Amino acid sequence: MRRPLLIVLSGLPGSGKTTLAHGLATRFGAVHLRIDTIEQALRTSPYAPVEVIDHGYRAAMGLARDNLAFGHVVIGDAVNGMAELDRGWAAAAEGLAAMVAMRIVCSDEIVHRKRVETAAPTCPATSCPPGPKSAPAPFAPTLQRWFSTPPGAPPTDRWRTP
Repeated sequence: MRRPLLIVLSGLPGSGKTTLAHGLATRFGAVHLRIDTIEQALRTSPYAPVEVIDHGYRAAMGLARDNLAFGHVVIGDAVNGMAELDRGWAAAAEGLAAMVAMRIVCSDEIVHRKRVETAAPTCPATSCPPGPKSAPAPFAPTLQRWFSTPPGAPPTDRWRTP
């Protein structure tokens, strides 16, 4: 039986987190918890809060803990731009599973900008939150391990550490 594992992929939109998460989920039969998907589901509810702040993260962390308790590999796919969120993922795994946390970065600013500008919206136009898609604030990463996606290559093809 495989041991539970929490893999947390963090980074700005367009860095390659979701592409990598899809590959890992397929390879390991993992549960993929994408914050964008959870937050969009919250926004479409007629009972949604006016502003979705960390609601999606908290829901994902609870779901991660439940799935880790069942012995699953879980992938958290989110910006995770604040230390509090990094600690929340660690708390979700505490006592249940090992955790691997990676900050994903697109190493080419032009490629990154193009990815963000040409990305298909993850929500209907009437319910997308306003504001820039690539500059969430505040963004104060605390993870120690960083990975870059090479320009021109899908993020799952090759990796290098800066």
